[in-house]
Amino acid sequence: MSDSSRTLADLQPGERAVVATFPAEPGTQRLREMGLVAGTRVRLLRFAPMGDPLELEVRGYRLSLRRAEAALIPVQEAAKP
Repeated sequence: MSDSSRTLADLQPGERAVVATFPAEPGTQRLREMGLVAGTRVRLLRFAPMGDPLELEVRGYRLSLRRAEAALIPVQEAAKP
C-alpha cells in the first residue's frame, strides 16, 4: 500500500503517523474539534478485542475512534523521533 493512500485505520499498534489532510465530509467536524487536524502526530496504541474501536494517542491524550471514522483520515509516515 502506498504511503499516500494510508489512513488511521491502516496503522498497526505502536505505529506513528501524521494526519496528512482532513476531509470535509459530513460528520467530521467533531473529529477536528478533538485535535485531528493536518500536521497532528498520532500513535495507534491498540485495538479493542474485536478490532473496533482503535485507541490513539493524540496531543498527549487517548482517543478512541471507530474504524469507519479512522478510515476517513489520511495519514503519512511520521519522522522518527
